Amino acid sequence: MARPRVHQHVNPLAKYFRELPVESLDFSAVFAVPDLPLHVDLGCGRGRFLLEMATQLPQWNHLGIEIREPLVEDANKKAVEADLKNIHYVFCNAPLHLGKLLDNAAANIAKLVTIQFPDPWFKKRHAKRRMVNEELVRLVSGILADDGRVFIQTDVLELFEEMTELFIAEGFETESLRENFLPVRTEREISVENRSLPVYRALFSKKLNKNGPGQAR
Repeated sequence: MARPRVHQHVNPLAKYFRELPVESLDFSAVFAVPDLPLHVDLGCGRGRFLLEMATQLPQWNHLGIEIREPLVEDANKKAVEADLKNIHYVFCNAPLHLGKLLDNAAANIAKLVTIQFPDPWFKKRHAKRRMVNEELVRLVSGILADDGRVFIQTDVLELFEEMTELFIAEGFETESLRENFLPVRTEREISVENRSLPVYRALFSKKLNKNGPGQAR
């Protein structure tokens, strides 16, 4: 099947993306077992990382959020084709809609949030388009369980330092990581490491948890 053609970059501040009608997610409609621990992947792209996570970690539910609608539609089709009942993808603008999307879910529901290689928007005039901002970090804190964790990684040092500062400012504890502790790597991660380039990683937590998906194989 041909991959859907999409723009690599979309402006999240455009009126269309700011005014998307986002409804609260019905967990019982999208997950076979709605009360499993929840992993949220922000900016999930084509969803391949999350699809493999759902395959390897069936004891977790996996929710992918992406701003490019054709990618979300294609990813959900692939999840259905794979007969996976613990994965779902949603089209929305995460910094604006994450709270609304999960406002009917149990408080502090997410056990793991991953943010991997988000668009760095290198030009200074575009920096405000970056997905990880104060509002997103606040929303992540609101959905994260007390023993939950946030995992970030990027190959852009400036972006890594900015994201780290934002999470620390929100009161998160931080731990730098040399290696990815998850059982699945993203395509971007593999590409960067194959070129012997650095990947900057950090793990943030409200309270450290040693029983997350990285160990639940």
